[in-house]
Amino acid sequence: MDGDAFRDRLEREHAEKLDALDSPELLVALAEGNPTPPPLLEAAANSEHAAQRTFEQWAETEQDAAARDAFEDSAQQEQRHYQLVATELPPGYEPADGGPLHAYLRGREETIQRVATGMVGRSLVSLRTHARLIEYFEGERAALFVELRDETEATLHTGVSLLDTLCTGEGWDRAEMAASYVIRVAHEDYVDSLAATEGEESSES
Repeated sequence: MDGDAFRDRLEREHAEKLDALDSPELLVALAEGNPTPPPLLEAAANSEHAAQRTFEQWAETEQDAAARDAFEDSAQQEQRHYQLVATELPPGYEPADGGPLHAYLRGREETIQRVATGMVGRSLVSLRTHARLIEYFEGERAALFVELRDETEATLHTGVSLLDTLCTGEGWDRAEMAASYVIRVAHEDYVDSLAATEGEESSES
């Protein structure tokens, strides 16, 4: 197993869940049933803010020097992503932190699991979200999410390279289990959010 094979295996094994996260219904779930620019931008900003906080927490406690540097770089990148999206929102917006995905990420203490979940698993999910937002928006806002997508792809490549140096034998198994769970959590959150919006529509009708 190497990093590229690891990514390919994750995308192959979880193709159905990742495809669902790359569907038009994702925007409905992200915006809690109202897929218009303000709630979509707010959801994106919240996601970037939560990622910044996660990587900051990891950088403060990580013992592996290469991973710590990668987490610090990722935290700075996510902070920049948050600021770019937040400038598109009206004054007074305050970011929300947390969510089931980041609750799981922040519970990871092993270096391999942190890299596999935060830099690989989450990036695979985020790339699908960015693709939907690029398709939805036009002009400068679409270009903004193209930039975020490209930098997220770079984070994914960094994570894959790190795993190449960190993993031997059972390490790949631990990495796969952790990254797979991230995809599962993201998919379950999407399904739950979509079901909640459909339930609200039914009650209103």
